Amino acid sequence: MPELPELTVLASQMRRELTGKLILHAECLQPKCCNVEPGQLDVTLSGRRVGETTSRGKWLFMPAEPGYTLLMNLGMGADMVRFVPEGPLPPKYQFRLDLQDGTGFTIKFWWFGYVHLVPNDELHAHAMTRVLGPSALDPELSPDDFKRLVRRGRGMIKPFLLDQRHISGIGNAYVHDILFRARIHPKRSIPSLSDAEIDALYASVRDVLGTAIVMGGAYYEKDFYGHPGGYTAQHWLVGYSDGQACPVCGATIRKIKTGSTSSYICPSCQPL
Repeated sequence: MPELPELTVLASQMRRELTGKLILHAECLQPKCCNVEPGQLDVTLSGRRVGETTSRGKWLFMPAEPGYTLLMNLGMGADMVRFVPEGPLPPKYQFRLDLQDGTGFTIKFWWFGYVHLVPNDELHAHAMTRVLGPSALDPELSPDDFKRLVRRGRGMIKPFLLDQRHISGIGNAYVHDILFRARIHPKRSIPSLSDAEIDALYASVRDVLGTAIVMGGAYYEKDFYGHPGGYTAQHWLVGYSDGQACPVCGATIRKIKTGSTSSYICPSCQPL
């Protein structure tokens, strides 16, 4: 599942390639992923101009100016790839956007995803994005703001971090190393965390996600040009490393159940 780093990379590349271009045609081949009828989607988008795409959490926001925004969520994963006039199209896709200069992009969802067209004056009411918490890397999210957010929680820290209503963009790929770097067990209750531990968690979120962005996202996800990310299995410290030695203390990394998800921990560095 693409998380904040992958969506940040995609948004940056989309700004570079799409901003200012005129939309010629929109095609939705899987109506259940859209919030409007495919014909209405095409008619509304055609003739509008692409604004500067941004990301928030696990969503892409592509302005279709004037007046609309195309919201895209890649679900459990998707190939969202740019095409050019002289290049081939993917053999399968659920959504396609053509631009006047002959370029565009397609989306092939691995399982499910969303392409929602929303009038700008209704963005605040969009059911799936209005509930999002601040982005985990929001430059305006200070250490004190982060601490106040965390202190509102009462359960285990890992489910809190994964809940997009609290902090958006963190998923089950990067959360293992985020918690490991902060030396926090995923089952720790939020009230048991000290201020120093929450500060360490804030720094870890910034470090892990920031590094993944610089490296182009995870190796199993593709960017806008169809290239895999550079953040490979070698870069995870404990994530997906069951039975291997902890890179800090040498203890054996364990895979444990944490609610509905599995977690990878060093039992020595992350005591419960």
